[in-house]
Amino acid sequence: MILAIDPGNEKSAYAVLGERLKPVEFGIVQNVVALGVCKDLGDCEDAELAIEMVASYGMPVGESVFETVFWIGRFWEAFNGQKTKVYRKDVKMNLCHSMKAKDGNIRQALIDRFGPVGIKKNPGWFYGVSKDVWSAIAVGVTYADMKAKGAV
Repeated sequence: MILAIDPGNEKSAYAVLGERLKPVEFGIVQNVVALGVCKDLGDCEDAELAIEMVASYGMPVGESVFETVFWIGRFWEAFNGQKTKVYRKDVKMNLCHSMKAKDGNIRQALIDRFGPVGIKKNPGWFYGVSKDVWSAIAVGVTYADMKAKGAV
C-alpha cells in the first residue's frame, strides 16, 4: 500500500493506493488530519510513503512554499515506514514523457493507463477523484514505477 501526498501549506491531498495502484482512500484535508493519516499508516508493515517534494528553480518563493516544506518534514517524521520524495519533474517525465506537461495532461495520462473516472451508476477507477488528489495519485504511481525500475 502506498500513501501518496501532494502537500500544501494548509491542506494536502492524499491517496492510499492499494492493489494494482487503485485508489482505495483519498481526499483533500487539513494538514493536521493528513498528519494523522501518516501516523496511522506509518505503523502498517506494508505501507510506503511517497510525497511530492518542493524543488528550487532559482526563483524567489513566498511564505506558503516555506510552510509547505515545513509540513513535508512533519509528514516525513510521522511516517515510520519506507518513504521517498518524488519531484514534480519526475511525475511529468514518468507519465507524460515531457517536462511541458500540465495537470490536465497528467490526469489524462492516468485515465489512459488505468481507465475512466466513471459515473455514480458505473464508477470507474477514479470515481470521486478531483482537484489535487490527481496529483497525489500521480506521485504514488510515479513512485511505484520508479521502484519497479529499481530507481528508488
